[in-house]
Parts: sequence; structure tokens; C-alpha cells
Amino acid sequence: MLNKISISKELKIRQAEIKDAQKIAILSEQLGYSLTNQQVKQRLAKIQSNDAHIFYVATLADEDVIGWVHAYICDLIIMPTQALLFGLVVDENYRHNGIGHALMQKIEQWAYLAGCEGVILRSNVKRQEAHLFYEKIGYTTIKQSLTFHKKLL
Repeated sequence: MLNKISISKELKIRQAEIKDAQKIAILSEQLGYSLTNQQVKQRLAKIQSNDAHIFYVATLADEDVIGWVHAYICDLIIMPTQALLFGLVVDENYRHNGIGHALMQKIEQWAYLAGCEGVILRSNVKRQEAHLFYEKIGYTTIKQSLTFHKKLL
């Protein structure tokens, strides 16, 4: 593993490309989501064609994807326009090197330029380390809730 100084020099953040699908799928596994390369390719293609979405990847100089972040601009009646974070993951071998923070800064910049008042994210109650990370970079808990789902297809 590279040290923190060399990672910061090599780190690049760019919009995801279809060629990144395999690594995005592998990183999604680390979040607990099992996806095939084909599913990632299909979903990423939809995301790329919708200007309300953004999907960034963090890479090293060799273009190896070591993290990703996905957000969406959401217009709401109950509050001003917000960016909703749908996912953030940094490869477990590269955590605690500022990569997650860099990805979040990129999302915040994108959201600000898109006219969003803020960024909202949800994090599973089991992800205590993630909660500490978000608090460290300036996020505060505004409420706790349950998530419900109804399968339609």
C-alpha cells in the first residue's frame, strides 16, 4: 500500500466511465451490494445520460479505481434544492488517506455549482466508522429514520 503523501500526489478524481464497471462492482461489494459488471454498465449509462446525477471515481496514476461517489440533485417542496448522496466507497486497502474526503469535496463543489443549498446523505446505523468520517468533515445528524421498500417488479 502507498503512503499518504504518495497517494495524495497520485490521486485523480474524474467522472466514471463504462470501462470502470468492473472495479465499481468490486468496490460496491465492499459496501454490501452485489452487482455484475453488466448491471454496472447499464446503470452507469443511464446515470451518465441524466444531468441531475454525477458519478465520480478516484484513481491512482495508473488509472486503478480505488473509490467512487454518486449523487443526485433533488428538488423538494419541503426544503431548497439538495444534492442527495447515494453512495461513497473507498477501497478498504486505501482508507484513511483522504480519498473519501476528496470525493466528498468534489460532490460538494458539483452541488454548489448546480445551485444546491446542501448535501444530504443517509448511512446505515451499522456503519459507525462512516458516521465518524462524515462528522469529521462537517456533516451533522439531522434526524434518524427507517427505510421502507416495496418491490414492484
